[in-house]
Amino acid sequence: MSAIPRPASTVVLMDHFSRVYMTKRPETMKFFGGYYVFPGGAVDKADDIQDWNGLINGARNDTFELAHYVAAARELFEEVGVLVCKKKDGSPVQLDDRTELEYRRLLISGELSFLQLLKKEGLLFQLEHLAYIGQIITPNRSRIRFDTRFFLTQLPEGQTPKPDAREISDTKWISPAEALTSYYNGEILLGPPTIHALKTIINHLNGDPLEMPEFNVSDYLVDLRE
Repeated sequence: MSAIPRPASTVVLMDHFSRVYMTKRPETMKFFGGYYVFPGGAVDKADDIQDWNGLINGARNDTFELAHYVAAARELFEEVGVLVCKKKDGSPVQLDDRTELEYRRLLISGELSFLQLLKKEGLLFQLEHLAYIGQIITPNRSRIRFDTRFFLTQLPEGQTPKPDAREISDTKWISPAEALTSYYNGEILLGPPTIHALKTIINHLNGDPLEMPEFNVSDYLVDLRE
């Protein structure tokens, strides 16, 4: 019997040079250990916000739960310290390093929810900051399965990624085309979902709609069994 896919979100972070931010998972991790991926992770119960009291604004894709957007923003902040929010007056968010690290610690430990962070700092989460790309569900044969929604976001003004060393062993800003070339040359490891997302971004930069083509399960060549 196959495992039930767990809801998850992945965020492709892009700068104004159209480079994407890729993070390397430590070799010791069972799931994609040693691979370069995009920030992301599973949807938590606290991401299922029912009453946001004006703290979340903007149109969203209504074919899936709002929790996927919240998880995307939360994971991006937890893993690399990038907060895709603005102050209620529209000005950029500028947290000092000590405050940022403490919020990230509290989120990771489950002592704070993303909604509580918004309330504490008086922030507004603009959903359009996360452009929906598409969905990939891990194939049935895997013992670890995710139903992942992919998003694209621009690096907010005045912010710089600060990776969590416990979850990330290396990072790189790289163009999507260069990332694929490095993979084909055997210089970095990429999983099929990451390759699929990179190809989608390349097509978009060349003028195509920001829409991930259907993912072919037969192309999922990596053995994800524990």
